[in-house]
Amino acid sequence: MRRHELTDAQWRMIEPLLPDNGRPGGQWSDHRTVVNGVLFRARTGVPWPDLPERYGPWQTVYERHRRWSADGTWQRILTELQIEADAGDPDGALARRLDAEREWAVNIDSTSCRAHQHAAGARHRPAARLPRKGGGARVEADGREALGRSRGGVTTKVHLLADDRARPLTWLTSPGQRGDSPMLVPVLETVHIRRRGPGRPRRRPDRVRGDKAYSSRGNRAYLRRRGIKATIAEPNDQQANRRNRGRAGGRPPALDKAQYRRRSAVERCVSKWKQFRAVASRYDKRDYIFNGTLTITAIVIWLRDTVQEPSETP
Repeated sequence: MRRHELTDAQWRMIEPLLPDNGRPGGQWSDHRTVVNGVLFRARTGVPWPDLPERYGPWQTVYERHRRWSADGTWQRILTELQIEADAGDPDGALARRLDAEREWAVNIDSTSCRAHQHAAGARHRPAARLPRKGGGARVEADGREALGRSRGGVTTKVHLLADDRARPLTWLTSPGQRGDSPMLVPVLETVHIRRRGPGRPRRRPDRVRGDKAYSSRGNRAYLRRRGIKATIAEPNDQQANRRNRGRAGGRPPALDKAQYRRRSAVERCVSKWKQFRAVASRYDKRDYIFNGTLTITAIVIWLRDTVQEPSETP
């Protein structure tokens, strides 16, 4: 095993979740070699043709990554890891006991990924119809590829939800100039944590923590309607506007500072994510392939937190 590759314990965890190899004459190349090649590229950010020869033809590695990004294979693996983590903890791996009360809290934030010049140049089409593999649904791309201009240049913004153990739960990509506040509701609507056995998926966290960028009347009203506690700081201009309105401004929203400090989990999650250079800088032209890169790196983060490596005997 080399750096950036899956350990034996991690491989045993995801091997049953990968597609079957098929019949003789139409078999895939070795899955583990290809997955390690994708991880090497995600960690180092090298161009696909520069992959080391030990991973086989680079076209095979790239095509497998592109295909599994399109048909949802990477996302299904991540979903299964989240299910196993939730089922393996008696208190729920996605929940934490606070003050003798079981509470599932999520943390929201965004991060900008500078787009390399290789990420530009994709053909602008109203919708890109991708080939179907193994009966999977077709994937429609919006043609904009989540690229935009911000202060940092051409960037993609990733709007992220992380749990208290600094693991990514779900995310959305947008052009770099998109604001954070309008994305709070769309990101929360994507929460869909399935459970092992009977029971509906987890779709409503007990608490959402966010910084001042997510403070708005609409966001707070949405969280209040769904019965979600909001731990969101209020910016100075909103505080001043409320004071200027006098009694009509209402009471200031409560802010639990102890809870707000736990929001650092999403910052730690971003730090883990950006250790992969293909995440810190976007090299993929298509948005669905970049989301596939985000997903496989999220899989690695979950594997490192979930899989217990056997200790060496003296």
